[in-house]
Amino acid sequence: MKNYPPQFKVDAVALYQSRPEATIRQVAADLGINPETLRNWVRAAGASRPRGRRAEAPTEPPTALEAENTALRKKVRELAEEREILRKAAKYFAGETRW
Repeated sequence: MKNYPPQFKVDAVALYQSRPEATIRQVAADLGINPETLRNWVRAAGASRPRGRRAEAPTEPPTALEAENTALRKKVRELAEEREILRKAAKYFAGETRW
């Protein structure tokens, strides 16, 4: 059984919470951990995501360009967050620093 540092666990839960469209399985695969491990961390942290429909829907649908820009910005944020978590994990497992 692997032993993960506390900061990695916190970062993994934060990543899961920041991606409402992603499942635990998807986030765990991105991080290279077992989905049940992530599920346990999420439960232990008491983390939850809003369920159901959003309260306010935009009155006009966004244009194709606005929708694409929004999707790309979101993807950039996700990738930057994942890269940061993986960079920290690589340093930790290489023995360079402690979390």
